[in-house]
Amino acid sequence: MRTNELAHRFRRETIEYRRDIHKHPEPSMQEFRTTDRICEELDKLGVSYRRTEPTGVIAELKGTKADSDKIVMIRGDIDALSIQEKTEFEFKSVNDGFMHACGHDTHNAMLLGSVKVLKEMQDEFAGTVRFVFQPGEEVALGAKAMLDQGCMEGVGYAFGIHISSTLENGWLSGMPGSSAAATDWFKIRVTGKTSHGAYPAGGVDALVCGTAIVQALQTMVSREYDPSDPLVVTVGSFHSGSRFNIIAGTCEMEGTCRMYSPEIHKNIDEVMTRIVKNVAAAYRCEAEVEYNKLLEPVVNDRDAYELGRAACEKVAPGKFVLAQPGMGGEDFGWYTTAEGSKCAFFSLGARWHDESKVYPQHHECVHFEEDALEVGVAAYAQLALDALEKLNG
Repeated sequence: MRTNELAHRFRRETIEYRRDIHKHPEPSMQEFRTTDRICEELDKLGVSYRRTEPTGVIAELKGTKADSDKIVMIRGDIDALSIQEKTEFEFKSVNDGFMHACGHDTHNAMLLGSVKVLKEMQDEFAGTVRFVFQPGEEVALGAKAMLDQGCMEGVGYAFGIHISSTLENGWLSGMPGSSAAATDWFKIRVTGKTSHGAYPAGGVDALVCGTAIVQALQTMVSREYDPSDPLVVTVGSFHSGSRFNIIAGTCEMEGTCRMYSPEIHKNIDEVMTRIVKNVAAAYRCEAEVEYNKLLEPVVNDRDAYELGRAACEKVAPGKFVLAQPGMGGEDFGWYTTAEGSKCAFFSLGARWHDESKVYPQHHECVHFEEDALEVGVAAYAQLALDALEKLNG
């Protein structure tokens, strides 16, 4: 494949660029150096782009094979995590407390590599490839910011790739339909009345009420919704009480809900609020619910998935595996809600060769095999080429 040949030619450059980005991780929506580096590389290539606010870049490359107004978008996120890196690489993070522990440095590098590949192939395709270097994925703000700044305008197909530290090195994976869950955050505040622990009848115990709410929330999974639609309701923190012999007057808990179904996502906040307030009333307490819908589910369009799977098979023959659904979140879901475009999201394996050093993403010691970057560069480029070909008929 021509894309493979060119990706191999740019292999060393891609790795060196990735290591530079890895060494200088930046927090979400503050990727200023990263944005500058992307622009520097695009300037060298003579590829047009615009900076987005507050960070990020949207670049475009128009093919010269024929005149076409068709547009395909490929996206790579660029932000890091607030994790202290504990690897021994020479290019380990120099920014204390931050690390590219999810692999967004590789996405950045692979997307830039695909710009180089497609620049070399500019006379072999018609239409425009839009490259979205997206900030703020980890805080669920970046995709919406890019949408607000027009990244999906006129787009026929849109694709994303995420590196995986556990999938076999060089393998690609995806699935039609829901592939990542809607991700929500909630906080519940319960108010009762403080009293001496020896005289509980003189108070209204917010702690006991809070524990009842935790239990009642699980009926959302078991009784409120169709059991064939996966739903997770997790209370991750619970704080109440100040001393062993005092009836707690307040309780506060935080958690997350995860689901695939857009229908469940529409009203889950209303259902939770009803349950919480009624349980609180039964315990003579008052309760307030703060609910934030952070991410939409990633729902892969069937046509986009099939087109993308075929492109992945071209790049890595015999190395595509059907993905298994997971309850992790990914803000690419916001792109799948855009009208008029077809979206699909894929994974690229970069499992470390030493099994004793295979760590999950978001781990302070996570390793990625850099050989996989060459595959990712070719896959990004092939996705764009095949999608433009189909759009042009």
